Amino acid sequence: MTGRLKDKVALIVGSAHGIGKGIAQRFAEEDAKLVLADTEVEAGQAAADEFGAVFIRTDISQLADAEAAVALALDHHGRLDIMVQNAGIYPWQLLENTSPEDWDRVMAVNLRGTFNAARAALVPMKAQHFGRMLFTSSITGPHVTSPGHGHYSATKAGINGLIRSAALEFSGYGITVNGVEPGNILTEAIQLHRGAAYIKNMEDSIPLGRLGSPRDVANAFLFLASDDASYITGTTIIVDGGQLLPEGKDFRLLPP
Repeated sequence: MTGRLKDKVALIVGSAHGIGKGIAQRFAEEDAKLVLADTEVEAGQAAADEFGAVFIRTDISQLADAEAAVALALDHHGRLDIMVQNAGIYPWQLLENTSPEDWDRVMAVNLRGTFNAARAALVPMKAQHFGRMLFTSSITGPHVTSPGHGHYSATKAGINGLIRSAALEFSGYGITVNGVEPGNILTEAIQLHRGAAYIKNMEDSIPLGRLGSPRDVANAFLFLASDDASYITGTTIIVDGGQLLPEGKDFRLLPP
């Protein structure tokens, strides 16, 4: 199926690499008009060139930057139908070694950035009485966690709360608000910073036997952005290959 987002204008924040770039590619395949935003100018512009989009450098922790990204979409296309806030940081840091400044930085990008994106996108979406707000959450925080991800886990759990609140408050404006909770996804960052042993260990804990791809996650975003999800709001889709299901690794004893 093609053309599911034909004539729809989509702003994707955090789209230079990984999941965000995968979302941009998937939306482009379905004929969306794209505005890409990221802090990484070179990679972000390259992605925009690849997908026929416009690009703006955006630090989503700053409301003015979020508003500028929305303004670019309006300047180029006259409307904003879909806003995806995918930008996030996840420095590995035990809580006992986390300073208030470290904590605040992760909160600023991941959680305040989600609020900023919602506030900025609300203005045109409310005026046109239509919109899809979509946020990248995670299974880490709402469901599970691991040492070194205390601040990240807190932000992702917070995003899920914000999704529900915004969905309720914006429902009268014709706006739906949803999210996607990825599990372990094989991005460039995972390959570069975690290595083969980590990837193999994660694969062994996932019933479907592999890490997800950015496209796996992007397909969930596409569904939520499309008319097929017009009656869905205030929820998240878990994309984790069944990672949350087993109590242990005894599922490996099952016959193939």
